[in-house]
Amino acid sequence: MTAKVIRVVIADDEPLIRAGIRMILTSAPDIEVVAEGANGREAVELARSHAPDVVLLDIQMPVMDGLTALGELGRAVPGARALVLTTFGEKENVLRALGQGSAGFLLKDSAPAELIGAVRAAAAGDAYLSPAATRHVVDQLATGRAAGRSEEARRRVAALSERERGVLALLGEGLSNADAGRRLHMSEATVKTYVSRILAKLECENRVQAALLARDAGL
Repeated sequence: MTAKVIRVVIADDEPLIRAGIRMILTSAPDIEVVAEGANGREAVELARSHAPDVVLLDIQMPVMDGLTALGELGRAVPGARALVLTTFGEKENVLRALGQGSAGFLLKDSAPAELIGAVRAAAAGDAYLSPAATRHVVDQLATGRAAGRSEEARRRVAALSERERGVLALLGEGLSNADAGRRLHMSEATVKTYVSRILAKLECENRVQAALLARDAGL
């Protein structure tokens, strides 16, 4: 049975960056870059025309930035999953992107294998948060958080099973599903199931929120 090809639209205002991303993605047999845009407006229009599975969005772009495009994509092409490209200096924008329904974010200097993995994860309906960026964002947000959060976090975490708490602790370290699976001697699919269950039990919208809760609870 032939594997489904993942259709991708790339939006970045730097031609060299787009070319590099296209070269990496097209090296994977199951990924096809169907269109490229130089700003958020073009990204939305191209997504309407090509109905991609995944849209890669830079944050800083002319005409329409990636965050604005993210909101429009959700309304115009709800079937497309958006991944935001970011840098360490844009952590506040990352949080806004997650709040607007991004399927995740990864750093522009991510390894090629991570970029391909992120696109595959997004196309499969999974959220992908770059482990390095997750750790950075969680560390920044954890600084100065109210001490009273610890008691509330421990109360919420107490509802989890011992195995779920173990998985949550690794989310707090910023590990990917694959890395957590290797640490716990589980398959990546099993970890993914645990993560979904944990997010539902803790009423967290994404892995960053769960990671913060893990930090607050002292895991």
